Amino acid sequence: MKAICFYFQIHQPFRLKRYRFFDIGNDHYYYDDFANDDIVTRIARNSYIPAAESLLHMIEQNEGRFRCAISVTGVALEQFEQYVPEFIDILKKLAATGKVEFLAETYAHSLASLTDPDEFAEQVKLHDEKIRMLFGQTPTVLRNTELIYCDEMAPQIYAMGYKGVITEGAKHILGWKSPNYIYSAAECPELKLLLKNSKLSDDIAFRFSNPDWDAYPLTADKYIDWIASTPAEEQIVNLFMNLETFGELQHRDSGIFQFLEALPRFAAERGIEFITPSEAIAKLKPVGELSVMHPISWADEARDTSAWLGNKLQREAFDKLYSVSERVRLCDDRRLKQDWNYLQASDHFFYMSTKHMADGDVHSHFSPYETPFQAFTNYMNVLADFIVRVEEQYPLSIENEELNALLTTIRNQATEIETLNKEVNSMRQNIEHYNEEHKLREPKPEAAAEEKPAKKTRKPRTPKAETEGEEKPKRGRKPSKKAEEPKAE
Repeated sequence: MKAICFYFQIHQPFRLKRYRFFDIGNDHYYYDDFANDDIVTRIARNSYIPAAESLLHMIEQNEGRFRCAISVTGVALEQFEQYVPEFIDILKKLAATGKVEFLAETYAHSLASLTDPDEFAEQVKLHDEKIRMLFGQTPTVLRNTELIYCDEMAPQIYAMGYKGVITEGAKHILGWKSPNYIYSAAECPELKLLLKNSKLSDDIAFRFSNPDWDAYPLTADKYIDWIASTPAEEQIVNLFMNLETFGELQHRDSGIFQFLEALPRFAAERGIEFITPSEAIAKLKPVGELSVMHPISWADEARDTSAWLGNKLQREAFDKLYSVSERVRLCDDRRLKQDWNYLQASDHFFYMSTKHMADGDVHSHFSPYETPFQAFTNYMNVLADFIVRVEEQYPLSIENEELNALLTTIRNQATEIETLNKEVNSMRQNIEHYNEEHKLREPKPEAAAEEKPAKKTRKPRTPKAETEGEEKPKRGRKPSKKAEEPKAE
């Protein structure tokens, strides 16, 4: 049976306020609270809340046959908790159905996987903790920021405990292969890859309401027919898109919500089921290995990382940010670490893109800045102040090698302390076990009280004249034999 795997992304960054050169060292608050409140609230009202309600309705109406996956960043969850807590409640209802899987990703929607494996692992761990706290799930499938993936990441991802990764079915990677299968990672065959079907996903996300599109208007039955017409041996169709596709990118009056809610009915008629990423990995076997030598993503035509690191402005900001990563991990300043998370959001680098044509239109659509240079200048001013605060705790005069040595010492001490604690606990358990055994061997107080008088009691002395004519033998003499009874004649 052919299956559809739906995955929806939810992310909103903490947008920066206008931060001038003269604010460096004087103003340590970087965020535009008004813009963040306005944008998050508007998108939640127009898109996130009605879309989530549609998903809940689809699950209830189809008796659990509809299933999907959601990935929501930690920084987005923080804003939802602050501005639209009712959306968090709906997400909890979706989690309670048991038909919605929450995926792992970086807490800050960062690009740490491209430069700092330690920070990447820390970000994902922090995100998992947030998901467990809010929704009671432990993610088993990873969705890296913007579906970024390459062979080099696979061993680390598997070592972190994840069974699968969601990424882009890029044409230059697949070649003649189809994205409608499960693949194994080339550098770690135990790790499974789920590839986005770009054409069918973008038909909904970008072309649905375009009157110039040759397939316009797109209806649910037509769309399911396209999926059903794929080769019979193809196992799964992965439809990955932002949740804001519904109601924000494709407005309500386009009929996008009606389209979404009608999909399960037509899928059932064509014998197509819905599964979550973890179910797909468990049920379907990989058809082969897939090698991704250079990082890919789901952004822009190139499907690479050039959307965030494609020019000198982006590279300069990126390198400057992660030059202090080791120092930030050393500090215990909660406010500093919070700013560290917010400044890592990939959106800040996305705004600096100088691409043109269709890619440029997409970048400018999401950017709050008039030009990429304005985005760069504003971010670097904020970053300069942030680095000053980091330097106050760990001066830049200390070389990274010294910091690495300090980190190694701290980690070794932590390991030694952990080992000693284990030994102490083991000894404590042994002592407790010995005490328990010793207590079991000791007589009970009641039994001891009963036995003591019995030991002291002596047998009564037998009188000299025994009954029935018996004599007590004298000491040192053998008792005489009894007289034989006369035999009856």
